[in-house]
Amino acid sequence: MSTLISTRDLAVGYGETRVLSHVNFALEPAEIVTIVGPNGSGKSTLIRALIGLEPAAAGHVTRRAGLRIGYVPQKLHIDASLPITVRRFLSLPKRVSDAEAEHALERTGVAGLGPRQLARLSGGQLQRVLLARALLMRPHVLILDEATQGLDQPGTAAFYRLVEELRRETGAAVLMVSHDLHVVMATSDRVICLNGHVCCEGTPQVVSEAPEYRALFGLGTGGAFALYRHEHDHAHEGNASCTHEHEGEHDHV
Repeated sequence: MSTLISTRDLAVGYGETRVLSHVNFALEPAEIVTIVGPNGSGKSTLIRALIGLEPAAAGHVTRRAGLRIGYVPQKLHIDASLPITVRRFLSLPKRVSDAEAEHALERTGVAGLGPRQLARLSGGQLQRVLLARALLMRPHVLILDEATQGLDQPGTAAFYRLVEELRRETGAAVLMVSHDLHVVMATSDRVICLNGHVCCEGTPQVVSEAPEYRALFGLGTGGAFALYRHEHDHAHEGNASCTHEHEGEHDHV
């Protein structure tokens, strides 16, 4: 049971612009971690660096040997004229059997969509197909980069309930990026608040009360942010750490 992915003093930039700096992060087996932050805070950049799509300008990323990652992007842009069925898509890049494909579709709530054209799916159907494809990797970690973007509130809540069920069933860790603060924080073991650097980290309750988090999301200083926690069947450390240094807004993701 070793750390799945970690970073040490990670910095990522485009040209002369630093998007992320001094990011120290670790994802442990079976935990659900949510990354939150305002637009332009570097959330998607961090995800891309973790899976190897963005090079580090400084520091480094470490992945456990043999780590399998299932990745669900914000949105998959599909040419409406591209003739590809859901079934064929599930066998890219690695072929899977009909039984495996149908089981994955059934488990994500879209059984029977195999013959459908990918370009004709609704937004919710497509995101569940993408999740099914990620599950076919038999991942140690599921990475969801704003995977509910464009879904309505009931669809978003149902998607995250499904993700939590899949974590319990498979034991895979889950790393999510989202703007759906109430829903996502209610399902998370740990929350990382990002704004070009890690400005606050800890349990949802600790982060929701942190001045850095409340300032970033305009929640003010009074009152408590309502969180509805689900009980998990495993234990995590309850420690949290918050830093009080901000380095300004960033406009690149």
